[in-house]
Amino acid sequence: MITLIIAFGTIGYMGIEGWSFLDSLYMTIITIASVGYKEVHDLSRNGRAFTIILIISGVGTLLYALNNVAKIILEGELKEVFGRKRLGKKIKELKDHYIVCGYGRMGKIICRELMEKNIRFIVIEKSPEIMVEKENILLMEGDATKDEILRESGIEKARGLISVLPTDAENLYVVLSARELNSALFIVARAGEERSEQKLLRAGADRVVSPYHIGGLRIAHTVLKPAVVDFIEFATKSGNIDLQMEEIIINENSKLAGLTLDECGIGRELGVIIVAIKETTGDMKFNPTSKTAIKTGDTLIALGESSKLRELESMAGVEK
Repeated sequence: MITLIIAFGTIGYMGIEGWSFLDSLYMTIITIASVGYKEVHDLSRNGRAFTIILIISGVGTLLYALNNVAKIILEGELKEVFGRKRLGKKIKELKDHYIVCGYGRMGKIICRELMEKNIRFIVIEKSPEIMVEKENILLMEGDATKDEILRESGIEKARGLISVLPTDAENLYVVLSARELNSALFIVARAGEERSEQKLLRAGADRVVSPYHIGGLRIAHTVLKPAVVDFIEFATKSGNIDLQMEEIIINENSKLAGLTLDECGIGRELGVIIVAIKETTGDMKFNPTSKTAIKTGDTLIALGESSKLRELESMAGVEK
């Protein structure tokens, strides 16, 4: 718009007054800029009328353009500054949260599951185009392989870290850095190749997941044992109110500690099935009998309705 106005004024003065290109351009610029300099040459009657038109159209156009440019620049900078401050404040408030490194296809699924369980988490992603996709997710732009970015995400106060970056090398680097920054952190890493699993475990990962291996087994089991796969998918699907499989830790203040499964009445009163009990030593008891005792720190693998599982969590002393 400004270019058109300048061209319009320049051509107008050249045609009406017969001035040179430079004189006409100079006159147009000082007119629409409202600097108040004297005319280059005395204006004719038609020249004055043309100048009035140029002032009305040109000054308004210039002010409008400059206003919008300033608005874009100022609002963009202010939004970025305040956005960083808000993000920093939210991160400082985080405690016992999870850090998800990478917001690709796997990262999105992980975040969706964490949101279903109302678990607090923050995502580290270095691709700016992904940052605006989910405004309700706490996203931080940066390279998760750098220590300073992990520190900014509150890794010292975090409960766990999930690394699903594109390459095994990046995931390995994240695991090494995370374990050094927080020795008590529960770390889960993605492995693209089977030979990378042991490297990630040696680097400090507590669990390593190979999507291709799991996907291959899932396809094979779907063909060989479709009913079993359907049941597992039904029992572990997020948001399913009919049936869920959960792990419930027995806390010190739980009234279940020291009782047997029969004495607790979990199956009789709640209709919840205890599939297995994982002890603090790491041993797993599958299909425990009614005489099996529950101890503090045990993890119950329970199957039942969502509402009944919440009651069991309350009995186990799980804080919400």
